[in-house]
Amino acid sequence: MVKLMVYATILTLKSWENKIENGGGSADIKVDDDMRSLSADIISRACFGSSYSKGEDIFSKLRTLQKTMSKVGIGIPGLRYLPIKINREIWKLEKEIHSMILEVVSERVKGPYEKDLLQMILEGAQNYVDDSKSKMLSQDKFIVDNCKNIYFAGHETTAITASWSLMLLAANPDWQARVRAEVLQICKDGALPDADMLRNMKTLTMVIQETLRLYPPAVFVVREALEDIKFKEIVIPKGMNIQIPIPMLQQNTELWGPDAHEFNPERFGKGILGACKFPQAYIPFGAGSRTCVGQNFAMIELKVILSLILSKFCFSLSPAYHHSPAHRLVLEPGNGVRLIVTRL
Repeated sequence: MVKLMVYATILTLKSWENKIENGGGSADIKVDDDMRSLSADIISRACFGSSYSKGEDIFSKLRTLQKTMSKVGIGIPGLRYLPIKINREIWKLEKEIHSMILEVVSERVKGPYEKDLLQMILEGAQNYVDDSKSKMLSQDKFIVDNCKNIYFAGHETTAITASWSLMLLAANPDWQARVRAEVLQICKDGALPDADMLRNMKTLTMVIQETLRLYPPAVFVVREALEDIKFKEIVIPKGMNIQIPIPMLQQNTELWGPDAHEFNPERFGKGILGACKFPQAYIPFGAGSRTCVGQNFAMIELKVILSLILSKFCFSLSPAYHHSPAHRLVLEPGNGVRLIVTRL
């Protein structure tokens, strides 16, 4: 899907070129909004094929749902079941999203076969049955849940990581220049990146890995104890949920060294295994059998987006940028990422 990613990214960057031209040589761009639109476009095309425009409408609704859900208080048992105003908004949005997804599915069933993620989900649904519900209802739920999961796990997270990466490169011009030099050397004479080129972008990979260390999209990994466990002197009873705070783990000075809170991609020069004392402390994509299934897709998409931006533009932090990481289901820039962008 590299060509699809390149095509979608070029469309976004053309809009940047227009803003720069209209701005007299530079433009103050809120890049996180554009990264969300770009990532939504890529996922929509990958998932919904010819119906990608409707996929973008679904993603817009899901973004609104995410913002609304982030306002719900936690720690009060049963709160999500009460018909308070915010819950009614959530239920309304969920109903609309459910209907929109099944509308696209209905069109797909009647239309021509397409080899995309939606087709794979539809085929998987044929073998899925929830014993507690009818076959039709359980298959609809399977389809809707997977489409929503692709959005939260495959769209928002990648867009935010791209935004944080651009912010860090803007704040560290030496690394921006270093990665740009690598990209221009590999993509000679303006060649568009392909899969082989992306594999050779080692410095860019280091920057992405360091970004994910400092600003992991998922703030917690949650696991349920399936049986009573004794961990040293701690007794964990069966059924208890355990939350692992990823940012704290990935910025622990005992594991990562005294510069654990600083941007230093060089720590990944020898890969993840050589980055810290215990490689298990680096889990932006999870670990073990629950490692994110979209890890490779996300890394390729990030390399495509960032390599194309670096090959065409130079950027610095806007005076309007205010650093404010916010936890809204994912760790995102609370006030956005604003950059001053110029053409090379």
